[in-house]
Amino acid sequence: MKPATFEYVVADSVVEAATVLSEACGEAKILAGGQSLVPMLNFRLVRPAILVDINRIPNLAFIEDTGNTIRVGALTRHHQLEISTVVAKHLPLVASAMTHVAHLAIRNRGTIGGSLSHADPAAELPMIALLLNARLQVISSKRERTVAASDFFRDALSVDLGEDEIVTEIHLPKLPPNTGWGFEEVARRAGDFALAAVAVTLTASDGKIAEARIALTGVGRTPVRAQKAETLLRGEKIETKLIGRVIDAVRAVIAPDTDLHASSDYRRHLAGVLTARAVSAAWKRVTESIP
Repeated sequence: MKPATFEYVVADSVVEAATVLSEACGEAKILAGGQSLVPMLNFRLVRPAILVDINRIPNLAFIEDTGNTIRVGALTRHHQLEISTVVAKHLPLVASAMTHVAHLAIRNRGTIGGSLSHADPAAELPMIALLLNARLQVISSKRERTVAASDFFRDALSVDLGEDEIVTEIHLPKLPPNTGWGFEEVARRAGDFALAAVAVTLTASDGKIAEARIALTGVGRTPVRAQKAETLLRGEKIETKLIGRVIDAVRAVIAPDTDLHASSDYRRHLAGVLTARAVSAAWKRVTESIP
């Protein structure tokens, strides 16, 4: 199929792009990597009057170490996160997660800002942003603001982004010292969307878990933080009975859909299995890193 007719605008600046969006009154879409948008255009699931190409806007593709955080520009491609030495050093979980995003050809074109703004319920990046307490910088024709990832994802394919707003960068806090991580995902085939995925970080102090984070994707309409499961882990050491309680807490907090790929019950079961693996992997990395 072919997309419906639209006007094509190449923006030279964020201000120009935001102005076009504002004047279009909801009838315009941003084109970045296009890996999600173009198929939707071709199937006529979206029919914007104007397509605003932001690929020529300078200084929107970067990975920068700012001290406590890693700044990532909205036009940064997935593959750049995958191979970045800065990301590998400070956020190895992110580098690992990127290898599960679609196929290399798509990772070479798909952008960080595009994935977060699209907010697919089975995508890895929204889950990682939620897990790491990331903050997104958003600009419109009238203002600039920062949004916490926990407030950004509202529903499937729905985010806290106005009709004239653009995500320009994301701030990813570095992992604290003595932190281990785990990432587990199951898809029907390599490169497919996740049936379920789990990301975990555990920070140790005095041989016990001082801080725990667990996030999931593919098991609801938005990425999910399993906060009750996180609370169970704090102040404890990993052992079999504890992991069993954590699995129960994770399964209780999610509400997976049934579709042609998997049933709700299967996704709930899978989330528990992947949580156990990710928690165990994170704890192993913690214990191996402490002298």
